[in-house]
Amino acid sequence: MPEAPVALEFNGLAYAVMMATPADLADFAIGFALCEGLARTIADLGEVVAAQTDQGWIVRTMLSGLGVDQLGERVRTRVAESSCGLCGIENLEAVNRPLPAVAHHAKIATDAIFRALTELRDHQPLARETGAAHAAAWVSAEGSVSLVREDVGRHNALDKLVGAAARSGQSLADGLVLSTARCSYEIVEKAVRGGATTLVTVSLPTSLAVERAHAAGLSLWVLARNDSVLLVNDAST
Repeated sequence: MPEAPVALEFNGLAYAVMMATPADLADFAIGFALCEGLARTIADLGEVVAAQTDQGWIVRTMLSGLGVDQLGERVRTRVAESSCGLCGIENLEAVNRPLPAVAHHAKIATDAIFRALTELRDHQPLARETGAAHAAAWVSAEGSVSLVREDVGRHNALDKLVGAAARSGQSLADGLVLSTARCSYEIVEKAVRGGATTLVTVSLPTSLAVERAHAAGLSLWVLARNDSVLLVNDAST
């Protein structure tokens, strides 16, 4: 299974090093910036350049807009963090920071979800080859799988999907996002920040994931199978 350290640099500052599958790295950097709130739109980011080194990969881009003011402070905060990733009052506050409001949306039919799950297998070459890759997909309201990204990391796969959609001009609001990941609060937050209105996952959600979906107005379906799925937050209008 391909996995390597991928260092993400914005404006020459090292922001994070992620263990990831070294593919679709421009999508990864753009989606990461959008999901972290460093960029509001793809227009806030410059050209993405990826370079392989002896130790892994470095992905660089320039950031403009309001994210520049946040970048230095976030880098300084991360230096003081321990490996838990949620240490310090700044991070505790960040966990409960309000998310953007999700756009009004229609309810997705269960048949569309079942169709998407069946189609997804044909869009997962890395999973078929290794049996160890997560996938995140954008699916039309009718259940057609239109865009998929894979990665060894569940968060990374969703970042890549958000980035790929942004680069192609595809809104994630007009359908659903399907994820093979465990439904943690981070997956919900990335989906919301990426512009999704409906999230479908194959696992049960954590309590915080449901709370964050409800607060943001994200419709959340879980335990998705080919013939069954559970709706835990219906925010459709």
